[in-house]
Amino acid sequence: MVKLVADIALPDRAYVPGQGPRHPEGAFDRLRATARPGMSAKALAGSDAWRGGLWFLANGYFWEAHEVIEPVWMALPPNSAERRMAQAVIQLANGALKLRMGWPAAAARLADQVEALCDETAGPVMGILGAEMRAAAMALRDEQGDGDSRVCNIMHKSCARFSRFIREV
Repeated sequence: MVKLVADIALPDRAYVPGQGPRHPEGAFDRLRATARPGMSAKALAGSDAWRGGLWFLANGYFWEAHEVIEPVWMALPPNSAERRMAQAVIQLANGALKLRMGWPAAAARLADQVEALCDETAGPVMGILGAEMRAAAMALRDEQGDGDSRVCNIMHKSCARFSRFIREV
């Protein structure tokens, strides 16, 4: 059965450290709980944690994306291509958040890490092509932090295929 992204609600607001209140403790526990140690990479790629994290990322919820993808990353085998891809997605979200916070140098450093994590990945890994991640990292690095809506537009465009993927899983 195909699960649509529409079954994963976007949060009421995007959390930005230092610019507003955090979400309540446990706000994302239901999503996070769908990624558990011992699950296969294929099962983790179909989990609500992975799908929701990509959905959040594509829609500008960068802190939230990191929060729900982290248990996927932790459950994947060490040194695997899948774990590197999950880490790359987390770092992409972190970079976009840093840009939103007005720290373009930190965002550029994280974009470099994303590219390094995807250097050997042709893909698809966890449903994402390495070239797509490298393109998203390049867009993030090239951005100078001149507006939050621009950051969201970059991530939305860069992650458009991620959104298609999570609709198809």
